[in-house]
Amino acid sequence: MILIVQHEDGTGPDLIGSRIEAAGVPFDLRCPFKGDELPATLDGYDGLLVLGGTPGAYDAHVASWLPHVQELLREAVRTELPTFGVCLGGQLLAAACGGAVRVAERHQVGLYGLRAYPAAADDPLFAGFPGSARAVQWHWDEISVLPPGAVPLLWDADFPNQAFRLGAVAWGVQFHPEVLLDSARAWAKDDSERLGVDVPEMLRQIEQAEPALRELWGGVADRWIAIVADGGRHA
Repeated sequence: MILIVQHEDGTGPDLIGSRIEAAGVPFDLRCPFKGDELPATLDGYDGLLVLGGTPGAYDAHVASWLPHVQELLREAVRTELPTFGVCLGGQLLAAACGGAVRVAERHQVGLYGLRAYPAAADDPLFAGFPGSARAVQWHWDEISVLPPGAVPLLWDADFPNQAFRLGAVAWGVQFHPEVLLDSARAWAKDDSERLGVDVPEMLRQIEQAEPALRELWGGVADRWIAIVADGGRHA
């Protein structure tokens, strides 16, 4: 059973969720912004997926459940429960375990290239990462300091901490591997006043890249789901 934490409407698990369903792995989607209670502990769960959202990692005054999500993330790392934090989820993982998050000097919205650090070659999720891979970005904050012991995996010219692993089976990413065209189109409508990009061109690029995005990030999701299903032993 995978616990999925969703922070607001329109930020569901999307591509990752469809891969979880295709694998037949049960999941428990909790939406605390709708009043869902989060479990006190991760007892009985085989994996933890924490999604993105508008709040910052330290914005408990906006999203009162965030400190508890950080407690669950610390528990997951301590117990080596397979974990995946996406954008805000990755920032929460970093902040919970001794790293830091800050407002970025510039935001990233749209399709951006990513490069791999040497350690990615031996990583259970990112081994074989292609040199020209891209992902959808949608963030105003950044992971500025990785937690002690974290292994950096992906980067770009402006953001050195695009993906990292903490312990054996916990990963955080700054980008959105779950997002394809439909979600990007909806987000662009909601965020149109502050994006600062050519929205039609951005959406055109994402549409053209969608088959490659689906293959690459669907594969990463599949590998993480396999680790969950195998009790963390694939890593």
